Amino acid sequence: MTTITERPSRRKALTDRARQERALGWKLAGPAFIVMLAVTAYPILQALWLSLFRLRLTDPDSREFVFFGNYQVIFTDSLFYSALLNTLIITVVTVAVELVLGFAIAMLMHRIVLPRRTLRTIVLIPYSIITVVSAFAWLYAFRTDTGFVNEWLNTLTFGAWNTTFDWFGSWAPSMTVIIISEIWKTTPFMSLLLLAGLAQIDGAMEEAAKVDGATFWQRLFRVILPNMKAAIMVALLFRALDAFRIFDNVFVMTRGANNTETLSTLAYKQTIDRVEIGMGSALSVVLFLLVCVIAWIFVRGFNVDLAKGRN
Repeated sequence: MTTITERPSRRKALTDRARQERALGWKLAGPAFIVMLAVTAYPILQALWLSLFRLRLTDPDSREFVFFGNYQVIFTDSLFYSALLNTLIITVVTVAVELVLGFAIAMLMHRIVLPRRTLRTIVLIPYSIITVVSAFAWLYAFRTDTGFVNEWLNTLTFGAWNTTFDWFGSWAPSMTVIIISEIWKTTPFMSLLLLAGLAQIDGAMEEAAKVDGATFWQRLFRVILPNMKAAIMVALLFRALDAFRIFDNVFVMTRGANNTETLSTLAYKQTIDRVEIGMGSALSVVLFLLVCVIAWIFVRGFNVDLAKGRN
């Protein structure tokens, strides 16, 4: 006789504590979620609706319903894929470098005792500067007529560096300046999020590992980082979503010249410069969907249970 056995469910049953925390989370975040939904729902739906039309603001009477025609143009245009590649390069490089630098700064702020508040204030200064102001500062620093970077590099290389080098004359140096300015501006934000994760680690665990003879690197990879998984996920998620929507630095420094176009600047040019409302709305919808995909990948990839460990 054969018996039928039920397959165990892959989804783990929630504990009472986890259910209570989930309910509390919805109660606390629910009002803010409703307000944000009320504010953003109409623009999102309006952009989705306009993306189905061929509509030019200077000639509104020629409005034509093209269904997915704008999306077909987008996904068959090499400019879109070039902008997508630039956006991905900026996102991956900046977030990776910021994670390493941010963690190092967070460790320093967490370990230091005496001028802790002063150090944290100094570290957060770049993040407190308005992005447009920061972008203009970096632009003037790297320009050949007003900048000082070439002079400094010439001094450091004992006269070997070309003081007339144009950082905004081609793709590679332009992207380098954009990435450097983005890292300088937002690394403090990454360090602040990671510092919150370090503060939640039980010091007794690290002390026990030290007593057992674990080296710094062993404590780092076996004690500190595993217990910071939730904080790392939040930091990477926030920064990746923000970097993927980069606009200010690119717009101020190059305006998309030298093939440095990103998805945000491309959508801006279609909507504002060319007043192609339908095409610009379609690009905005695509950007929004890509951001949602990135968020889903991070949440599913890390698979962090924030209630775990407090049950």
